[in-house]
Amino acid sequence: MERVQEFRARHERWEIAVFFFVGFVYDVLTLGRIDDQFTMVQQLVYLSVLATLLMLEQRHPEGTEPPKVLAKVWRWREDAIHFFYGSLLSSFTLFFFKSASGITALVFLVVMFALLVANELPRFRQLGPVVRMALFSICVSMYLACVLPIIIGKANFWVFLLAQVLTAGVIYGLIRLLRRWNVLDQLQVLRQVALPGFGVLAALLLLYLVRVIPPVPLAVQFSGIYHAVEKKGSEYHLSHEQKWWKFWHKGDQDFLVRAGDKAYYFFSIFAPKDFDWYTVKVRWYHDRPDKGWTLVSTVPLTIKNKGIERGYRSFAYTSNPKPGDWRVVLETDDGHEISRLSFSVEEDTRAEPRQLQVFVHNPDKKPGPPQAGK
Repeated sequence: MERVQEFRARHERWEIAVFFFVGFVYDVLTLGRIDDQFTMVQQLVYLSVLATLLMLEQRHPEGTEPPKVLAKVWRWREDAIHFFYGSLLSSFTLFFFKSASGITALVFLVVMFALLVANELPRFRQLGPVVRMALFSICVSMYLACVLPIIIGKANFWVFLLAQVLTAGVIYGLIRLLRRWNVLDQLQVLRQVALPGFGVLAALLLLYLVRVIPPVPLAVQFSGIYHAVEKKGSEYHLSHEQKWWKFWHKGDQDFLVRAGDKAYYFFSIFAPKDFDWYTVKVRWYHDRPDKGWTLVSTVPLTIKNKGIERGYRSFAYTSNPKPGDWRVVLETDDGHEISRLSFSVEEDTRAEPRQLQVFVHNPDKKPGPPQAGK
């Protein structure tokens, strides 16, 4: 064991990197759907273990006798804490990444990823219980923000506020426990637990109100711009004339318009099985030379979730789009952006008939190659 400890001391940064990598890869390989019961229970267990370790560290600080039950493994508590933090933060980063859209949501994800990486840095660890409590508050809040909409069947401000209130209750419970143990005085509790714990919750609530936090658990799995959308049974036939070399485009992001054309926005949106119905809005924006980005129309849609693995599908269209840059934004009923897609419109001056390809979207089958159309 002495040799092991000497080796760990010589390679501390490598050890940190290994635990970070193992926690992240393990989570990526085992992470299921956001409404998977095993995933929710697993994360709850991780949070419970984290809370226990954080409280025991306060009761048995460095230099004192460790708890008898954990005496043999107490030296590994640091690595265990950061493994659980790495796993939880990576889970929430992946879940929020699926629901993120736009610049503000991207900023939120960058912050989450920065916390994920900073959690493994020695200087970050040396900041002690203040940072750990802030991270714990984030993890509990993000967990409840993911789980409560699944349980309640709705995702809105009141559900998110409930997640923050319950997290505040957890932080208050930890404070009561520390005061009961009499291991910290009132000022230490305020600095090390109350301020970081409640401060994080206030910041998260503000970020939600300014619509930076993505509307978890809703997520768009597929979307594109098309010349026509036709439903045939369980299949949607999507007509487009995408340039072969622009393989990263989804449909007609370079839309060639003729008189009487409609630009269709087709999307497949995922929601947990317990979501019965909810309302989304499709907003069409045109970058006008004289006024800049201008809202052209808003199309409300009622989504009736049926537990489809590949998501519930729907579409909206705008008629006779004018040449220029366009943007279509999919939002929740309270204005949180779920997805956005930019495309450009050019006048089609060709005289010959168009040769459109047909892409068949079927939720029960994997996408196949485009079929020839008219």
